Amino acid sequence: EENGHQNKRLKSDADEDDAEDQNKKSPKRKIVLLMAYSGKGYHGMQRNVGSSQFKTIEDDLVSALVQSGCIPENHGEDMKKMSFQRCARTDKGVSAAGQIVSLKVRLIDDILEKINNHLPSHIRILGLKRVTGGFNSKNKCDARTYSYMLPTFAFAHKDHDVQEELYRLDRETLERVNKLLACYKGTHNFHNFTSQKGPRDPSAKRYIMEMYCGEPFVRENMEFAVIKVKGQSFMMHQIRKMIGLVIAIVKGYAAESILERSWGEEKVDVPKAPGLGLVLEKVHFEKYNRRFGNDGLHEPLEWTEEEEKIAVFKEQYIYPTIINTEREEKSMSNWLNTLPIHDFNSSAAEMQDNNKNSK
Repeated sequence: EENGHQNKRLKSDADEDDAEDQNKKSPKRKIVLLMAYSGKGYHGMQRNVGSSQFKTIEDDLVSALVQSGCIPENHGEDMKKMSFQRCARTDKGVSAAGQIVSLKVRLIDDILEKINNHLPSHIRILGLKRVTGGFNSKNKCDARTYSYMLPTFAFAHKDHDVQEELYRLDRETLERVNKLLACYKGTHNFHNFTSQKGPRDPSAKRYIMEMYCGEPFVRENMEFAVIKVKGQSFMMHQIRKMIGLVIAIVKGYAAESILERSWGEEKVDVPKAPGLGLVLEKVHFEKYNRRFGNDGLHEPLEWTEEEEKIAVFKEQYIYPTIINTEREEKSMSNWLNTLPIHDFNSSAAEMQDNNKNSK
């Protein structure tokens, strides 16, 4: 009996040694992971170590990395140890179809399958690529593309009595929406489109490459449209406020002139559209790809082979979540009811008063 017991102990010791040898044999390498997730029920992407109250996407990701054996447990507690960097911080409830994170891991066999086995089905790792040792997914990213899916009744004029399910966007309104969205292109001072940035803060200046609304389509009897926006980088709530202001103008709550005013120094009341429809679609690494993409050692950070998987994930998890949540919780409908509370004219009126007084 004693011998049997000892043999068992020796065997378990040997197993542990094997695992340790395996870990020593697989050195850590810098990689990027292509992630897709549905953000509903999460407090954004970024992990708050020590705060279990607000669950984030990274909490689930780090747990899966530890459980699959890609990183030691202590790297989960101190993410600097694995040089972890996310490309974009997505806000509470926001989804992603093409998020990128960079980190150092042990390149174990069947790594993607093993990580995904420890993740819930609404978070998937769709691809992996080796990158240069100094790669940082946030700093090396040239641009980010987001989409925002919304029911088209959001663009119905406030004076029209609209039945949400029956509303269909007409060509003229879509053209007006696109004319307004195109005004955002170029470099502007977006201090009114985020909190905690003053008008003279240089970091409030942001460069927008394109912004447009695509053709509407019907899902489950309700018409939706998708707005795409590509920019160098975005501040917290910036895209939701950009869209919120265009909706306020199209609905007739605010004058078109408010756009120009919002880039000036005065404080403008800019409404923030709901987070539900926002999706991080793609992150761009053009400069990195030009330098390292064809150096014979590294692959370009493009994901053409994963496009089908991304499309399937969106159809399975992201779009149904947006559509069903919209129908059940009426987030856009309820938000539209708050637009009359906003004061879109006060700062302009204050300026006129000041001008009168100075005369």
